[in-house]
Amino acid sequence: MKQQERAVRTRRALVHSAAEAFQRHGYVQARLAQISADAGVSPGALHFHFENKAALARAVQASAGMRLRRAAGAATRRSGMNALQRLTDTSHALAEQLRTDVVARAGYRLSCEQTRTISHHGGQDLCGQWQTYVQQQLTEAARHNLLTEAAIPHETAASIVAATTGLETLARHDATWLSHETLTNWWELALRCLATPTTLPALRAAGTGTPRPPHPQ
Repeated sequence: MKQQERAVRTRRALVHSAAEAFQRHGYVQARLAQISADAGVSPGALHFHFENKAALARAVQASAGMRLRRAAGAATRRSGMNALQRLTDTSHALAEQLRTDVVARAGYRLSCEQTRTISHHGGQDLCGQWQTYVQQQLTEAARHNLLTEAAIPHETAASIVAATTGLETLARHDATWLSHETLTNWWELALRCLATPTTLPALRAAGTGTPRPPHPQ
């Protein structure tokens, strides 16, 4: 049992070290020797757990996917939430995870920029999963008459994915692009274009996890 626990700790340390290396240097420039050294394990231990760098990258992606799905799930378990609010809340939860978790951040970046070596051997398409989720929420919103006539679900989904992925890309060099304030401002604009006049007043661009600002006197 102790040996099993040690193996789990070693694997977790390698995944975290790899995520930091991929984040700093990118997949191509990251070096296995440095990853193993930063994790405090020997190169032999690294190769015992991971055949090569592509296998390690896929492990980072898998861990990122699990963490992002867990964050999204926690954000959408509140009862009585319509699809537009659910989408807004989920985007805030995912942004928070990307801001604070290097494994989630590196895994998402790898997924969006994955090389042929990774993608041909089981790399996760986290960007594609996000697009599917956005499309599902917008389709549900349309079914419940929450969207304006101009907001066609599949076209709107492409625009939302492009915008949110763009914020993540910009945040690699300036973290304020993925801040809660920036994302809230973006949703303020987007929701005014997407939601019907009767739907809009109840929506929270900042997400339901933050206190509602006081009503102006």
